[in-house]
Amino acid sequence: MVAAPLPDDTTLTETGLAPGGGARGGCARVLMLACGALAREVIDLIALNGWTHLDVACLPAILHNTPDRIPAAVEAAVDRHRADYARICVVYADCGTGGRLAATCDRLGVEMVAGPHCYAFFDGLAAFTAREEMTAFYLTDFLVRQFDAFVIRPLGLDRHPELRDAYFGNYESLIYLAQTDDPDLDSRARACADRLGLAYARRFTGYGDLAPVMAGWAERV
Repeated sequence: MVAAPLPDDTTLTETGLAPGGGARGGCARVLMLACGALAREVIDLIALNGWTHLDVACLPAILHNTPDRIPAAVEAAVDRHRADYARICVVYADCGTGGRLAATCDRLGVEMVAGPHCYAFFDGLAAFTAREEMTAFYLTDFLVRQFDAFVIRPLGLDRHPELRDAYFGNYESLIYLAQTDDPDLDSRARACADRLGLAYARRFTGYGDLAPVMAGWAERV
């Protein structure tokens, strides 16, 4: 079975992705329940590794702007899909939930990605922790493409650009953690830094720790 086309970034931000995205295999199905901001990377890894027994479902990426809602949304999705899968794995890190998502996953008996957020596991958790970049603002491929939806409009900077200093006055740099080598995204990320008045840096991460984490899940059918 050929994977369904990936929805556009706006759909992944606002709606998410219904179960699918992986090719069908003959063994027990495993669901990757992911953030919409990780849909491309999760589906790419499934295709690259031939994990035909994995499916993907994504919650709306915009939940990151209200992280207190993430644990309940994950729990509702696990309950909704549990009967259809041998296992469900949650492709989220803590993501601003203050440990509540980990507690929810533990109670539900499902695994999740270790670390504070996707920036850390893309960069590599150990390396990210060691860097101590306290004045850096991070973007991923998805967030470069959805910069207005996640940063400019929610913070009101499209209507009140004078608020930039109130939000970003303590930041010094914008670091683009790149999953791909894409000159267009690099140019767009640099423009994001300029809009915020921050120094620009790009760091190629690829899939980071997400690749070995998913590989471990895929092997335990």
